[in-house]
Amino acid sequence: MNRAVERILITEEEIREKVRQVGWQISRDYEGKDPIFVGVLKGCFIFMADLMRYVDIDCSMDFMAVSSYRGTTSTGAVSINKDLSQIIEGRHIILVEDILDSGVTLNYLKNYLMVRKPASIAVATLMDKPSRRKAEIYADYSCFEVPDAFVVGYGLDYNERYRNLPYIGVLKPEIYENE
Repeated sequence: MNRAVERILITEEEIREKVRQVGWQISRDYEGKDPIFVGVLKGCFIFMADLMRYVDIDCSMDFMAVSSYRGTTSTGAVSINKDLSQIIEGRHIILVEDILDSGVTLNYLKNYLMVRKPASIAVATLMDKPSRRKAEIYADYSCFEVPDAFVVGYGLDYNERYRNLPYIGVLKPEIYENE
């Protein structure tokens, strides 16, 4: 276990099993619909890669890069750093995110993409933290509901560190409290 991690919240094995289940569910729900999976970078990249291994339908992928966090908190201002490269009009979109926390970023993205007239937009997230929700948005597919703790690993970071951990861990408060 990494020295900056207080405890492991979700093991590598638990993640693998839940991602498999969600991938199979999405495959059943979107059979014949050719959805576009839209990954929200950077945090989604490990979850999305693993999820796609369990999706066995025709689909495509694209990515968006957005920023709204500084340190441990959302700034509330969302900026698009990389937009989609595909036309989404009439297509089913599955937004893939590492964690649905305040919901501000995903709510903004969903509204931003709705203007382009997709057939539908669903949200798939590795983790859902409803206790911190500030926007009216919910996950259509979620692997885990997590408590209000600062979590890292499996793509989630603190100041660009700890994304490489194969599990979800709770970061020790002394790592981020003096920021």
